Amino acid sequence: MLRYLRIKNLATIEEVELELAPGFTILTGETGAGKSIIIDAIKLLLGEKATTDLIRSGKNEARLEAIFELEGSEQVPPEIELDNDRQLSLQRTISSQGLSKSYANGVLIPLKRLKELGDRLIDIYGQNDHIFLLDLTNHLRFLDDWAGATELREKVKQSAQKIRGLIREKLELEARQKDRAQRLDFINFQIKEIEEAGLEAGEEEELLQERSILKNAEKIAGLVNTAIDLAYENEDSITIALKRLETLTTDLAAYFPDLKAASDQLDDFSIFLKELVNNLIELRDKYAPSPGRLEEIEERLSQLDRLKRKYGSTVEEVLQHLEQIKNEKINLEKSEEKQTELEGTIRQAFLDYRRLTQELSELRQNRSRDLEQLLVKELGQLAMNRARFKVDFRFHQPVLEDLSTIRDTGSEEVEFLLSPNPGEDLKPLRRIASGGELSRIMLAFKVIGQASEPGKTLIFDEIDAGIGGQTADFLARKLKQLAQSHQIICITHLPQIASAAHHHYHIEKKTEKGRTYTLVKKLKDNERPEEIARLISGSRLTEASLQIARELLEQNLSGQ
Repeated sequence: MLRYLRIKNLATIEEVELELAPGFTILTGETGAGKSIIIDAIKLLLGEKATTDLIRSGKNEARLEAIFELEGSEQVPPEIELDNDRQLSLQRTISSQGLSKSYANGVLIPLKRLKELGDRLIDIYGQNDHIFLLDLTNHLRFLDDWAGATELREKVKQSAQKIRGLIREKLELEARQKDRAQRLDFINFQIKEIEEAGLEAGEEEELLQERSILKNAEKIAGLVNTAIDLAYENEDSITIALKRLETLTTDLAAYFPDLKAASDQLDDFSIFLKELVNNLIELRDKYAPSPGRLEEIEERLSQLDRLKRKYGSTVEEVLQHLEQIKNEKINLEKSEEKQTELEGTIRQAFLDYRRLTQELSELRQNRSRDLEQLLVKELGQLAMNRARFKVDFRFHQPVLEDLSTIRDTGSEEVEFLLSPNPGEDLKPLRRIASGGELSRIMLAFKVIGQASEPGKTLIFDEIDAGIGGQTADFLARKLKQLAQSHQIICITHLPQIASAAHHHYHIEKKTEKGRTYTLVKKLKDNERPEEIARLISGSRLTEASLQIARELLEQNLSGQ
């Protein structure tokens, strides 16, 4: 319930504070006085998009504040803490730079969160809201909301979306299947070509090294022979000199025992030298000029170059490509199996969809009968006591082969039918209902729809436009009745409705020193007759209009 509202620097309002109470509150005033600004302020507090032109001229920002008294914690999300008084404070500032900040109990919240909060706290109905009755999609949505079918409807929607997604996947798979054979042939050719080459990591580097050695085999043999001559075969060889040095060292060791170790080292060096020469001979013999082997290496390197040009810049990359196309081959070979599996998944998803839509249809049909009875009862209280109302169902059989029959909303369409007078056939609302009838029907729907949300604030913005007389009387009674379970705030120009309210605020516009101001005043009991008389006769008050106003108020007080 809205208990306090403060508006500062919004349009023609410099600053207004309203202390609001439970029950039925009325706002009246001349056309253009600023009644709509009050509603606009509440809408902004509840998350509606703001524009800078709403800020009062000459001011840097508009500030809006409201305090709500909550009946249940379900009205706010769990992350927002309430005090012991179960009060929720909302604030919003709108700067001239276009910046907007919103707070809930002092905590900064995004605008989207503010709107979610607002939807839980207040419903606002404008004079054109009955237009929603003319859109068939709203009929089904209202039935589902009222019947408690929104969760099941969401499951139907998710099921339909799942089917469409699976069918898209199937179509994509079928499209790929057309190129599958050609792609498999190409992959098999690549696999065969690479595997037959018998590639090994590091092979290319070894071949390049061997080729370099074979191309220089004669030079290498000359170098080895020179080394052998130096080591053994000429009279100045290292071996002869080493033997002489060993003999001298051995002789000296007889006098100097410390030289014995040096003599042993010379023996080790002789062995090392012999092994070195043997290795050099082996290398010379292994890499002796071999035109045949060099040709083999060149052919192998050419083969590797061809494969690299096709599949990668290195042998390692070619081998990686081989693994990739092998995996692709496995997937392609499994695609037929996958397609069969996918078809089974689609059939099961369709069965699930059929089950959910059937469950939803049954719930809708069962609850529609209750809705028909309740609405007829409400219409009877709004001077349409001979009216008949029916929820008309048009079913569409879902067919898997036709995606247009797989609907997010289920397997039926719904339209509300009405017969306002005896002897008339039931016909669609859009064809038979007048503006006054639509206003009453809309109110009846709202009354029914709000039954599950006691304590919620309902704001009616001139919904009485275009009606009068007895219809206005019935509308006033219904709003007063609704105020027993909800806080009702209503802007009206009808004296019948204004006199039925528990609380009355008068809104007027004044100009002082070249500035326009909107002022709000709560009327005392002795001030109300004059304002209601003004609604009856206009600006020119008469004793007759005052007397009618007093009588209307007395009737309201007496409960008649």
